[in-house]
Amino acid sequence: MTDRTLRLYAVVIAALVFCIAWAVVAARPWATTKTDPRLVALAVREQRLRADAKLVRQIVDQRTATYKTALAVRQAQNTAARSLAAVQASGPAVRVVNLPPLTITKSS
Repeated sequence: MTDRTLRLYAVVIAALVFCIAWAVVAARPWATTKTDPRLVALAVREQRLRADAKLVRQIVDQRTATYKTALAVRQAQNTAARSLAAVQASGPAVRVVNLPPLTITKSS
């Protein structure tokens, strides 16, 4: 192998074969995959938490709707009370009357 081109091809092919062999060994196609019981338990817990979160969201939405309804009623009552107070405060106008004094004093 005195030709430089043949040596270069041989080195490139050897490196390519080495990389492919490395990838095949790293992939371990002969190994069976076992599910980890911790991952299964984690998936079950995640599903349970998602269901709980959905239930909590429904309860919060219901309470929010109830609160908004009660708030609207309260605001209507406040508005009515304010308008009634304004009407009562602006009742009859004040009149100034000049009457003679009740007692007459005579000085001697």
